[in-house]
Amino acid sequence: MTTMLAARAQKGSTALHLHKIATPEPGPYDVLVKVASAGLAPGMMTLLAQGAFKHLPTTLGHEAAGNVVAVGTEVEGIDADARVRVHPNLNCRTCGYCRSDRDMMCPQQAMIGHAAFGDVPMPLYDRYHDGGLAEYIRVPHWLVDPLPDNVSFDVGAKAHDLANAIRALKCADLPLGATLVVTAATGTMGTATVKLARHFGVSRLVLVGRSAERLAAVQPLAGDVRTDSVALEELPVNWAEEGGLTRALRALVPQGADAVLDFVPDGPATSQALAALATGGSLVHMGANRSPLMFPMVAVMANCWRIVGTRACTRTDAREALTLLGQGALDADELITHRYPLAEANEAVAAMQNRTEPIWMAVVNP
Repeated sequence: MTTMLAARAQKGSTALHLHKIATPEPGPYDVLVKVASAGLAPGMMTLLAQGAFKHLPTTLGHEAAGNVVAVGTEVEGIDADARVRVHPNLNCRTCGYCRSDRDMMCPQQAMIGHAAFGDVPMPLYDRYHDGGLAEYIRVPHWLVDPLPDNVSFDVGAKAHDLANAIRALKCADLPLGATLVVTAATGTMGTATVKLARHFGVSRLVLVGRSAERLAAVQPLAGDVRTDSVALEELPVNWAEEGGLTRALRALVPQGADAVLDFVPDGPATSQALAALATGGSLVHMGANRSPLMFPMVAVMANCWRIVGTRACTRTDAREALTLLGQGALDADELITHRYPLAEANEAVAAMQNRTEPIWMAVVNP
């Protein structure tokens, strides 16, 4: 195939554009993957509107899985037709962050098919900025992981989100038998966390989301972990101003939660969930909430709370997710609720952004 279909972003537009473009040629250290499944993340469109993409036009999509169809002349140990998932995080591999399982903090960190935020030269991102919403993707050979035979391409593409949830759970430093609050629990990161909670010794979950109906649908993902929920739609109308979420959480867990994993993208729920922590508890935030914490730092000091921000996952997290999937300890197939053809990429992104129907994880199958 000398040409391929790709969903592209271009200057002056906040929509995706389907184009026929040249199929990329693998360089000496590259592999070319025929994409079977590409994950969708609505945040990429927000970043596009904010001007965070350094190369336009570009093919979007930082999550991909498929079969290797060509390898570079210097690549060893990767066979053509190998089933792989693409790890999207580009980094230098040599700095202190990269050598201490904190590679998402590398100054070179950027994501294939996604944005880059550093102010330093980024030669890897310059070459590999095109993503997986296409029929083929070219990536450096060190960024492909073997996909176990029992793991579908759809789940392989979304292994990145499972790895993000693993990173957040690790950052919480949970005690055995922990009580964990998960905010935005009906979204991609929330459902991934609920699915993984028992693997981190969680004995009780409290799920926070807008809709009681959607929260009820998520609860079975927890398996045998005791699960309660708080629907924002059922709180008093002035909950945002009067601390209604904190009161609801404290009513369920009077002693306070051991941790909050916060995926809320905006608003006061983050601050109010923080106030429901037990002494010594942790709030881990991975929601890009721009609202300020409405809390005096003396309360953080007096309660010995930890507030941890984390972005993305490490390669170790991703491989741990693949191990759980490959061993059959984790079954994530039910998390994939929506599948779209590449020709409907714009409709898929709109559905993810509007959330008029429940979507846990969505993929595009080129």
